[in-house]
Amino acid sequence: MTSSSGASRRQVLAVAAAAATAPLLAGAPAEAKPKQPKTWDLTILGTSDTHGNVYNWDYYKDAEFDDSKHNDVGVAKLATLVNQIRAERKGRATLVLDAGDTIQGTPLATYYAKQEPITSTGETHPMARAMNILKYDAVTLGNHEFNYGLPLLATWIEQLGFPALAANALNAKTGRPAFLPYVIKEVRLGGHGAPKLRVGILGLTNPGVAIWDKGNVEGRLVFADMVATAAKWVPEMRRRGADLVVISAHGGDSGTSSYGPELPNENPTALIAEQVPGIDAILFGHAHNEVPEKFVTNLTTGERVLTSEPSKWGQRLTRMDFTLTREKGRWKVTAKSATTLNTNTVVENPAVLAAVRGQHTKTVEYVNRVVAQSSVELSAAESRYKDTPILDFINHVQTEVVTAALAGGEYAGLPVLSIAAPFSRTAVFPQGDVRIRDVAGLYVYDNTLEAVVLTGAEVKAYLEYSAKYFVTLPAGAPVNPETISDPAVPDYNYDVFSGVDYDIDIAKPVGQRITRLVLAGTDTPVAADARFVVAVNNYRRSGGGNFPGIVKTQVYNAQQEIRQLLIDWAQAKGVIDPADFFVPNWKLVRDGVPVF
Repeated sequence: MTSSSGASRRQVLAVAAAAATAPLLAGAPAEAKPKQPKTWDLTILGTSDTHGNVYNWDYYKDAEFDDSKHNDVGVAKLATLVNQIRAERKGRATLVLDAGDTIQGTPLATYYAKQEPITSTGETHPMARAMNILKYDAVTLGNHEFNYGLPLLATWIEQLGFPALAANALNAKTGRPAFLPYVIKEVRLGGHGAPKLRVGILGLTNPGVAIWDKGNVEGRLVFADMVATAAKWVPEMRRRGADLVVISAHGGDSGTSSYGPELPNENPTALIAEQVPGIDAILFGHAHNEVPEKFVTNLTTGERVLTSEPSKWGQRLTRMDFTLTREKGRWKVTAKSATTLNTNTVVENPAVLAAVRGQHTKTVEYVNRVVAQSSVELSAAESRYKDTPILDFINHVQTEVVTAALAGGEYAGLPVLSIAAPFSRTAVFPQGDVRIRDVAGLYVYDNTLEAVVLTGAEVKAYLEYSAKYFVTLPAGAPVNPETISDPAVPDYNYDVFSGVDYDIDIAKPVGQRITRLVLAGTDTPVAADARFVVAVNNYRRSGGGNFPGIVKTQVYNAQQEIRQLLIDWAQAKGVIDPADFFVPNWKLVRDGVPVF
């Protein structure tokens, strides 16, 4: 079968349901009843934000994945659910889609991007192996697909047995789509001779890529507004014969963005449904939420658009069901619904496990290598609200690397500060053997190290912005560490500094909380015009989190991955001892009195 966008794809067969007939009352004359229109049905299954999870495995704990709600993860679990539904619907049309963020997020994915990159080895990426077994019909590119550069992304796409979509990712020079915008899949709604339905599938990626992976895409790709892109392509798909239009969108439905107004909306799914006529359903991702079924009314047509988001990491599978009739030669959707299915109800698919077993085993061996000995246990459990040695470990290594790199140059005389965020609440360096997985569990993102110059005023403004992470708690009010932070601000958007000493007064309103900011180890206030070199990761320096003042030209950018720098430091030292790097320099206070 050939899609109208030029991609040759399978047809999916199905069996027509018979029209129901009502029994006649005994002894009563037959009464003519209105003829019920014949109905057919279609099921669309959706995944999103699988983030490199194939096995139900936690590489950081070296154990089967488990959380407080006993969720499971991985494409192998998703495959079992998908195959069950395909078997249940044998002979009826079923499509399988993904809404993006696939090739980043676990040590398995990192290994085949960094340690043995598929661009060098020619090996098939584990997520391509797994997803090809599952036989998706299309995948949308998520923002994390761009983390490892365009060559690796292109290699992964070539390895897929199905199309990868991103209508709003445009070639910066030509303005034309850099990837396939959409496909139109023709499916037969029953056995031989049953009618065919043409399903248009439009893929939309996240505009935030322009900030988060600026180093990989600047000058090469630009990212158009998702709403405007849908408004452009949905009518085109209808003109080219799509009877049903589904969007696979890598953007949440909150209508808000984690960055400023300089880029199109990060989470516009509900806006797309409201503003663009002609859409039947939207599978969406990016926000990592579970939204089993949500209807959004289109403001132009009054039609209700079905939307669903299947959580993250393969914990849930979205199932959308459509009932259709033919009226005057055209298809009409008479009913639609969605739900999410929990992958902890099934076992892992053995074919998927077998396809990735060698790569999984190699990754497990890699992350279990010992890199150093820790003199004491170091935990990140309290890093959000207390100055902890394990976060100082990150800042110390970043400071050392940047200081050494700038020695003898223009910026050698400036104090070097460093920024780190508490990415994980569960990371621990155990006393004794520290393994790669322990370091990876502390620094879970593939960020690289950069540095910029900030003034004292900019440092203070940055800290004030970071301090909005905390709820306001008047002096004397009870303090619960579990509820001390604003749930609207993720942990990764709370940064702590090393190299200056400061207090955060959480009894004061946002914007007035940095009540003490002095040069390290002194009582000398930081002058507004003082200058500092600040070590920072590429995500934050590019604008991730919308922190003020940090988006400026780097004075250091050697494209070194921070996690690898931490591993290298630990291996070189052989011992991780807080005495070598822990300098308590910040605390939470209320009216000057420490909270902890």
